[in-house]
Amino acid sequence: MLTITAISFGAISTYSLAQAEGPPDKVTEWVFQPAFDSSDAGWDKGLVPWAEAVEEATEGTVKIKLMPAGSLTSGNEAFNATVSGMTEGYAGWATVYGGVLPEGMLAYGLAMGASNPEEAWEVMWGDDYRVGDLVQEAAHERGLHWIGWTNQGANAMFTNFRVEKYEDLEGKKMRAGGPQALFHEAVGGTAVSMGAGDIYTAIRLGTIEGTYWDTGGIDDMSFEEVVDYAILPGWNPAQHQETYVNLEAWNSLTDWQREQIEGIFKETYFETSQLHADQVDIALQALKDEGGEVIRFSDEEVERMRELAIEKVWPKVAEMSDRNAKGVEIYKRFLEDQNES
Repeated sequence: MLTITAISFGAISTYSLAQAEGPPDKVTEWVFQPAFDSSDAGWDKGLVPWAEAVEEATEGTVKIKLMPAGSLTSGNEAFNATVSGMTEGYAGWATVYGGVLPEGMLAYGLAMGASNPEEAWEVMWGDDYRVGDLVQEAAHERGLHWIGWTNQGANAMFTNFRVEKYEDLEGKKMRAGGPQALFHEAVGGTAVSMGAGDIYTAIRLGTIEGTYWDTGGIDDMSFEEVVDYAILPGWNPAQHQETYVNLEAWNSLTDWQREQIEGIFKETYFETSQLHADQVDIALQALKDEGGEVIRFSDEEVERMRELAIEKVWPKVAEMSDRNAKGVEIYKRFLEDQNES
């Protein structure tokens, strides 16, 4: 049987020409429940465009039904629901919700690692780095296939106190989960874990002094009403959201369908990343309209924070798994190459 080779978001896959001639007669329907609901920026600027692109690329032979968190299970349980096959798909942050995929830290983005979508794509899928392969291997071991990705922009600090250098975070109580907590504790702060729906009230009551959040999503949460400052580029200038599908569901598709879906991974990444970037300006303007202030770190402070992250945060990520350790070393080499270019 004749075979041909195609490139799928940087990976090489070989498939049968006979099986790749076109769409099957059968329509496959998937149910996706992410870790968030439709009010989150990741819904209409990340998950929805991707799902629409999948249906178009497969000529309607793969249809995706999106259910907001809480419809079938809680946001915290959504990741494991896809692992078990209760749902076919999940979108969110494997680093925070579920806690069973340490390599999700690499897909989410290391503290002060990549600065923009182009850099993030290069370190994950560029021929010289391919950190994404490590994440995909780990996902397969958990019974998942990593199928979509979007850069949500800077995950920044939103506070009621000025932050002009990272030492200003010392002793401050901030809502911080997963990778955010690693950073906040590294700078001497107290990380407070709480559900997203409780953050607004906790800031208003003074229970916490601020939160870490993706910049483009603060107006969705009305944080501009209760914080005074946005500090950029934040601890992670390029925070990412991942999308996974149950591996059995993925393997049940034809080779043609899988090839079509993998073929949109890169284009939807940059499309949805731009949608998030556009939302950042809107969200920051909402903060300014409420009398808030945007503080941008100097280049010198950004470099200081990157050095701190590499010294104190990255080793904690590396300790989580052998693949993470490999990924951290590749990230270091990537930054070295960036500095030399």
